[in-house]
Amino acid sequence: MTISGADALTASWLSDALGTKVTAVQTEPVGTGQVSDSLRLFLTYAGDTALPVTMVAKVPAADPSSRAAARAIRTYEVEASFYAEVAERLDAGVPTCYFSGYDPEPDEYAVLLADLAPALPGDQLAGLAPADAAAAIAEMAALHAAGWDDPGLAALPWLNRHDADSAAFTAAMVTDLYTGFKDRYAAELGPEVIALIEDFLPSIGAYLAERDGPSTLTHGDFRADNLLFGGPRAAVLDWQTCAYGPGLADLSYFLGSSLPVEVRRAHEKDLVQRYHTALTGRGVALTWDDCWTAYRYHTFHGIVMAIGASMLVERTARGDEMFRTMTTRHAHHARDLDSLALTG
Repeated sequence: MTISGADALTASWLSDALGTKVTAVQTEPVGTGQVSDSLRLFLTYAGDTALPVTMVAKVPAADPSSRAAARAIRTYEVEASFYAEVAERLDAGVPTCYFSGYDPEPDEYAVLLADLAPALPGDQLAGLAPADAAAAIAEMAALHAAGWDDPGLAALPWLNRHDADSAAFTAAMVTDLYTGFKDRYAAELGPEVIALIEDFLPSIGAYLAERDGPSTLTHGDFRADNLLFGGPRAAVLDWQTCAYGPGLADLSYFLGSSLPVEVRRAHEKDLVQRYHTALTGRGVALTWDDCWTAYRYHTFHGIVMAIGASMLVERTARGDEMFRTMTTRHAHHARDLDSLALTG
């Protein structure tokens, strides 16, 4: 039971999805996502119910290029499956889900989530303050500890999507997209950032194929825009790219993308140590040296994401500024930590 887009969020459809008679619904756009459309719903029910009067709905994007990108990387299937099969077991800041559905053909989905207002999203462009980053890292460690080397998660086909063929496909796709990315952004990124990317790209295939070490539930796009602050705990949204993979990729991507460069440099070691302490405090066996080395290695996760996402989803002015900002931060991150030395 899914829908093709925002226009199909009718009182009748919502009544069926929620199992309670909805007599009226009003909607307003919310969030900055580009791969799906998000709306706040104002609901009127026919009778008494424990359900909230506002929710947030995520539905397929109206933009055709974003829809095509979603199909190519299975984002609708992944997010619907996460909320249907995994979210409830997690002791972390994940919104309550009231409905989740996915139809593989024609690749449509819908999820109805708790409205966490008045909590506010982080600002990807301005970046996070260290205190907010620390709060988010506490939730990340809880998520990773819950799925650390979990055979049940490893057995889920929609979550455990990594293999040699998928790594080769992604490497080829990102390499092909880089020409357009460079044409669009090189003048503003500057020669140092472009040089770092071009030094990395010859090793992208081996980088993406590497999966040594433990795996866990990873978010895949853990950054400021996908976090809410101001509630009882930081909340983690947008589970469209979650996977079973290396947890330190989330941490490196988060600090590299979501903190201004000078803020990251000043607080990086302390924040990584916070993650390590929180993770091991939940029973995970991970040495500090292994944690730090993996953190350095995965600085390129953000560059891969920036090239792919910027060229596949609907182009917007904010999107351009965000991808330029994130790419610059990730390049400085990789250079600061001499991460190229770890890619071979």
